[in-house]
Amino acid sequence: MSNAFDKRKQELNQFSEALDKLNIRKKETTITPKALPDDVTKCPKCNTLIFSDEMQKNLFICPKCNHHFRITPKNRLDALMDKYEVIFDDIAEKYTDFPDYKEKLSKAVEDTNEDESITCAVGYIDGIKVLVGVMNSFFMMGSMGSVCGEKVTRMAEKAYKENLPLVIFTCSGGARMQEGIISLMQMAKTSAAFAKLNEKGLYIAVITDPTTGGVSASFASLADITLAEPGALFGFAGKRVIESTIKEVLPKEFQTAEFNLEKGFIDKIVSRKDMKKTLSLILSLHGYKHE
Repeated sequence: MSNAFDKRKQELNQFSEALDKLNIRKKETTITPKALPDDVTKCPKCNTLIFSDEMQKNLFICPKCNHHFRITPKNRLDALMDKYEVIFDDIAEKYTDFPDYKEKLSKAVEDTNEDESITCAVGYIDGIKVLVGVMNSFFMMGSMGSVCGEKVTRMAEKAYKENLPLVIFTCSGGARMQEGIISLMQMAKTSAAFAKLNEKGLYIAVITDPTTGGVSASFASLADITLAEPGALFGFAGKRVIESTIKEVLPKEFQTAEFNLEKGFIDKIVSRKDMKKTLSLILSLHGYKHE
């Protein structure tokens, strides 16, 4: 049996060599996948194809695997609040000397129809007046520059002055490198504002995917109550950076919302479908009245 196998293998090798000499071996072809229709989205986690109408009805959550897609501030506010008014949208960017920074800002504004990486609003959740900030991953990856830091600070100051609860949906790649040290200063600036708010106000952070860098190391980690959407990434440096520094392999689920919940860094994981009623309950339990 072994001799027959070896003989057959030798014949196949000889045949392959002959094809190479004749240059008639079948060439491999690359098949380019067809683009999906505009009204269809493919889930990056389970590859399910989802129609746009179904996505919107399901609050941009995959119906098969529960993957929470990243959404715009408008989508978030429309789903969460009874009614709202956008505030602090008149703050101008000053530190634009970095090469091509003005162009990148203009493109981000054009692409997202937003003025910055966070949208601030005042309105009502189940009749309870509340301040809500929503960071935008589609605006320069939710990076925190001077305008974002100023908006967050003003939100904390307004919440303190008017005795309003504050909810911020965090989502960021970190400090905006084009503004250098100015962007890093926003960490201290926002942290100081929330230290003041901590004296008498309620601040709830909702961690969405991803929340990293300077935002995770400042106001995202200073809340009285910290919630998170399922699967949201929450940490400072990236997993690969940490692994290369400590020379260890980290768990697959490292820095996910579920991992942070297990380690005590967040208080509860809440599905987007349950976020409104969960926030309403928390606000009610803390004495905020329905109007």
